[in-house]
Amino acid sequence: MGKVKIGDLFALEKGSLQSSKCTAGEYDFITASKEWKTHNEYSHDTEALIFAAMASGSLGRTHYVNGKFITSDLCYILTPKDSKKYPINLKFYHFVFNSLRDEIVKNTKSGTSKESINQTNLRKYEIPYFDIEQQNVWIERLLQTKSIKESLEEEIQTQQQLLKKLRQSILQEAIEGKLTKEWREKNPDIESASVLLEKIKQEKEQLVKEKKIKKQKPLPLISEDEIPFEIPESWEWCRLGDIVLSYQNGISKRSGEGSKSIVLRLADIKNYKVDLSDKRAINLTEKEKEKYALEENDILVTRVNGSVDIVGNFNLITTHSDFLAYCDHFIRLRFVNKSIVSEYIEKVEKTNLIREEIKNKFKTTSGQKTINQGHLANLKIPLPPHKEQKEIVKKIENLFALCDKLEKEIQSSKKSSEQLMQAVLKEAFEK
Repeated sequence: MGKVKIGDLFALEKGSLQSSKCTAGEYDFITASKEWKTHNEYSHDTEALIFAAMASGSLGRTHYVNGKFITSDLCYILTPKDSKKYPINLKFYHFVFNSLRDEIVKNTKSGTSKESINQTNLRKYEIPYFDIEQQNVWIERLLQTKSIKESLEEEIQTQQQLLKKLRQSILQEAIEGKLTKEWREKNPDIESASVLLEKIKQEKEQLVKEKKIKKQKPLPLISEDEIPFEIPESWEWCRLGDIVLSYQNGISKRSGEGSKSIVLRLADIKNYKVDLSDKRAINLTEKEKEKYALEENDILVTRVNGSVDIVGNFNLITTHSDFLAYCDHFIRLRFVNKSIVSEYIEKVEKTNLIREEIKNKFKTTSGQKTINQGHLANLKIPLPPHKEQKEIVKKIENLFALCDKLEKEIQSSKKSSEQLMQAVLKEAFEK
């Protein structure tokens, strides 16, 4: 095995069709992305490699094709240049190009804001050349390995789906009271949720009298037809607004010279956890600091986003020492102190029941999904007694810790699957 310039092994030709001019048809239209499209005409009827040369996110991706096709003008078509001097097994070199993708891109790309690979640079770049006998032997091994890898990945995907269902099943059993059935039997004299709701109501009324909070609009009673499943006798169905002390949309303010107060943005929350690795500060007046302050156990609800999987997310604030306010992408929920366990409410939101109800309340404006305070106030919540809320949170966290271990094992298997093909190619290169 020696190294040979790509231009000596392959003839290069630029693709001809702009994606915007594609007309769905019976022939393969090969683009820089993973998924192919179709077109009503073809430009080639041959075996070839298609190399993505002018699409930043897909730069260096290589496809194998054999038959009638047309190619994006962001790609190069590679066909064997001299079959007598350098016979090529294109299926084998499909693996080679994708294996060396990062290296090829790093050494041949040009441009800054919009990276691309020109034909001159690509032609000059040297890659390993194997005798045709070696190519034919190794392609069989690679295809077998690919088949094994795909089977493993299919099994891993199945395991991931089952794990997702398991987490959802745990949450569903939690809000139905099944997780804490034995706990209730051992603690029969716990104050019921109906008593808890009455105490919350009285406390809110007192705070309204003291002008510490605004009076909230009465919420409609939950009818029998709205109740999706039965809950224990000591629990109550209620509206989220029945237990929320106050709502507050976030602040809309640009950073200025000398900004000192860190503001929590949507980008600062990753997987429901605060990450201030990329901080942004604004200037706040004392009145704004008081109005938009965050307290431990507040919940920030994502108010607006383009993704249906993000809008309506409940993000629990476990510490507030690093930031002083939050942006207008959020609605702050604050609960009556010591009456509601915020961790329980945060976990309830992740159930399919609540996620579907939230999605049904979305409004869409200019491609952005939004939810408002009124939508949140009307959400139906199965409410356990205060002490049982704590017990449910503990049981969910213990069971989710086991799920996390399974997740790590699945990720380890996924990594091993991805390394399998590289190991075979590496062995080929070392022969």
